[in-house]
Amino acid sequence: MKELKCPHCGKVFQVDEADYASILNQVKNDAFEAELERRTAELSSRIKAEEKLSASKAEKDFQAKLNKKDLELKSKEAEISKLQKEQSMALSKLKNEKDYEIQRLTNQLENLEDKKASELALALAEKDKTINQLQSDKEMALIKAQNQAEKKLREKEEEISKLKSDAEIAQNQAQLKEAQLITNHAEELKLKQEQIDYYKDLKTRMSTKMIGESLEIHCSTQFNQVLRPMLPNAYFEKDNEVIGGTKGDFIFRDSEDGIEYISIMFEMKNEMDITKTKHFNEDFFKKLDEDRRKKKCEFAVLVSMLEPDSELYNSGIVDVSYKYPKMYVIRPQFFIPLITLLVQTSKKSLEYKRELQIARSQSIDVTNFENSLLDFKDRFGRNYRLASEKFQTAIDEIDKSIDHLQKIKSNLLNSENNLRLANDKAQDLTIKKLTRNNKTMKAKFDEARKQHDNSVEEIQE
Repeated sequence: MKELKCPHCGKVFQVDEADYASILNQVKNDAFEAELERRTAELSSRIKAEEKLSASKAEKDFQAKLNKKDLELKSKEAEISKLQKEQSMALSKLKNEKDYEIQRLTNQLENLEDKKASELALALAEKDKTINQLQSDKEMALIKAQNQAEKKLREKEEEISKLKSDAEIAQNQAQLKEAQLITNHAEELKLKQEQIDYYKDLKTRMSTKMIGESLEIHCSTQFNQVLRPMLPNAYFEKDNEVIGGTKGDFIFRDSEDGIEYISIMFEMKNEMDITKTKHFNEDFFKKLDEDRRKKKCEFAVLVSMLEPDSELYNSGIVDVSYKYPKMYVIRPQFFIPLITLLVQTSKKSLEYKRELQIARSQSIDVTNFENSLLDFKDRFGRNYRLASEKFQTAIDEIDKSIDHLQKIKSNLLNSENNLRLANDKAQDLTIKKLTRNNKTMKAKFDEARKQHDNSVEEIQE
């Protein structure tokens, strides 16, 4: 049995075990429910406070982030606006500079083309005028020189004809005189025979080299004694320059007023009567002609003692130009007369050579003028081509700069478009979108929204 005391009246009564257990169970259930309700209320109040605090904190953080994003967007918009203004100003300035530079270069090129065209036209006109004048002067000079040359040639032919007639007369007179001398001057013939015997004996006593050298010394002595006073500026020396393995014996040259009017290549040949190998004059013609050409001489003369019994070579000056041009064969006694004859004949053509040299110099002047004009045209064309290439290069560089600025503009526009899209995305950002895949935050925001609605209802009540 269990005793129980009433808390109100203080009466004590007894209950069996079953009733006591039932009463105890009832008391426990009521206290538990009350405690549970109390604790549940406290926990609910605490959760609501935490949720409210968390929602308030999340809202503040989100608002701070939004404010920060707005500041960044405003800063980006200001930078974009500034860049757009700078870009616009730069493009405008560059366009103005490009247009000004293009106009300036175009004007400069047009002025240069006009100036060069006028200069070229004047130069061409002056050239044509000069060429016509020079051609006219050249033709007149050539005609004059030709007339004078023809006149000189006629005079020379007349003189040669006269000399030939005089020579024939002299030959006839000589023949008459020779017949008279043969008849009347036997002693003189005897003296000449003695001289011949003397020279033959001299040749017998001398070697071949000494004989040749004695002929060279004889000719040199004759020239210095007879012609040197008459031709003080003449050149007559031994030929010591070997060209192609050969050389001549003597070279004679003379000039007047710087113009060479005569040049002779001499070859001296002599031979002993007792030598085994006999030479002929024709054996030396080819070598003498080659030496004349190599040393650029006008005449070639063979002074020869060869073929002493030949009537052809003993008769006087022998012209062998039918075999080799301007070549003569003489005996030593005709050495001086031949030089004198060639000098006098060549001096008569000196004036013609002077006029021919003047005509050549004029022709050279015309050629030099034409070469100078062609050189000027080539240089002008090259300068024009270089200027055109530089101008085109400048245009290409300007175009490249414009393309580069266009790319910068495109990049800035793309940046602006991306910022606009980012702004649109920020404007479209909502709590619902943020918590779409986040269940925890969605639950928190739902509870906060419910608490907010309940608070509003309580305030309204």
